[in-house]
Amino acid sequence: MFNFNIELNIIYIVISVVIDFILGDPNWLPHPIIYIGKLINKLEKFFRGIAKSDKTLRVSGGIIVIIVSVITYLIPYILLYILRVNIYIFHFLNIIIIWTTLAAKSLYKAGIDVYSPLIKGDIDEARVKLSYIVGRDTKDLNEREIIRATVETISENTSDGIIAPILFALIGGAPLAMMYKGINTMDSMLGYLNEKFRFIGFYPAKIDDVFNFIPARITGVLMSLISPIVGGNIFNTFKIMVRDRKNHKSPNCAYPEAATAAALKVQLGGTNTYFGELMFKPTIGDNVRELEVNDVLKVNKIMYSSEVLLIILSIVYLILKKG
Repeated sequence: MFNFNIELNIIYIVISVVIDFILGDPNWLPHPIIYIGKLINKLEKFFRGIAKSDKTLRVSGGIIVIIVSVITYLIPYILLYILRVNIYIFHFLNIIIIWTTLAAKSLYKAGIDVYSPLIKGDIDEARVKLSYIVGRDTKDLNEREIIRATVETISENTSDGIIAPILFALIGGAPLAMMYKGINTMDSMLGYLNEKFRFIGFYPAKIDDVFNFIPARITGVLMSLISPIVGGNIFNTFKIMVRDRKNHKSPNCAYPEAATAAALKVQLGGTNTYFGELMFKPTIGDNVRELEVNDVLKVNKIMYSSEVLLIILSIVYLILKKG
């Protein structure tokens, strides 16, 4: 068996982050999340077909969690174990796997794809672009609601799509980072509180909450520390984050969203529609000013800066450890 080395993992992560900054998720590269999503979809259809009661459906969701977690961990682990005989291929594969778990440039592009039609006044196109990245219904959203949804999604996914994979890659290498992505993808596909997913999505949502517990809080702290780059105040951002940390259905999402809202001096949260069902949510942050289109650019800046700060801290740790 091979051992995971945190110092080596930091090097892998730094290289992976740079690659993600440059390339993002190129269309020519088959992305693992696509295949993880197909696996989850097939498992959901299978268990829905055999489940005879809500209780059975809930247990089925737990089985899906086990299957997806084991597969997404073992496949990269086995590949790395086999290829450890060639150290160059081993290092290269670690970097590639970790790269595919990061979503900074994809998040940035998703925000710009909504921002661009908004500044041109094309609300319909902005709604369509937004629908690609959110679970809520977008067809009736006005401009302010579109901006809010975009800011919320990018801030939440700064934790899910960037900080969390980096943290899991730090402690467990590429296999653990990929397993986290499998868990997070399950939550994205099944973890809704509406009638359709209430039972089969129960365990996928809960395990995602567990895995995001620490990353979400670290993300909120990182966002607080870099808040001055968008005109925020470190101490006020941290204070509002702590104050509003429970203003969300998730025990984790309010941390990055509240930090973002405080840094931007805006209010997030409120009622959304998912699959035709109204979901009432408390507000997050103070309504010091109204959301505006440029806040999409600002949340992208928060997202990138939080990632860079974590990388800087990791490099500092590496230098101190070596010293």
